[in-house]
Amino acid sequence: MTPATIFSVANTAALLVWIVLVLGQRRTWVTQGVVPAAAALLSATYVVIIATRFWSAPGGFSSLAAVSMLFSNNWLLLAGWLHYLAFDLLLGRWEAVDARERGITPWLVAPCLLLTFMFGPAGWLLYCGVRRAAV
Repeated sequence: MTPATIFSVANTAALLVWIVLVLGQRRTWVTQGVVPAAAALLSATYVVIIATRFWSAPGGFSSLAAVSMLFSNNWLLLAGWLHYLAFDLLLGRWEAVDARERGITPWLVAPCLLLTFMFGPAGWLLYCGVRRAAV
C-alpha cells in the first residue's frame, strides 16, 4: 500500500468517526468504543511506519530545517498526519466525555468538536471557554 492510499483511507475513516462523535457525543458506545478503536488503529499504523521508516530517514527534531527534511519523506509525513488524526480524535473524545459529565448541552459542544477536528488546539481552547462558562 502506498502512503497516498493509506492517507486517503485514514482521512475517510477519521471523517466518519468525527461525524459519529459529533452526532453521538453522549453515547458511551461512541466515546468508549468507536473513538478509542479508531484512534488505536491510527496509532498502530503510525507505530508501524515509525518503526520501519524513521531510523533510516534524514532529518530530525533539532531544528525546523531538520523537521522539514524529515517530513520530505512521504512515509514520515504520513506518520505525522496519522499522529494528528489520532490525537485530535482523543482530544475530541475527552471534550465529549467531559461535557457529558458536566451536563453541558451537545449543541454547545458540537462547534468545539468540529473546530477540534479541523484545527485541534483551537477547538480545545473553544471547549475550555464553553466549559468555563457552563460552570
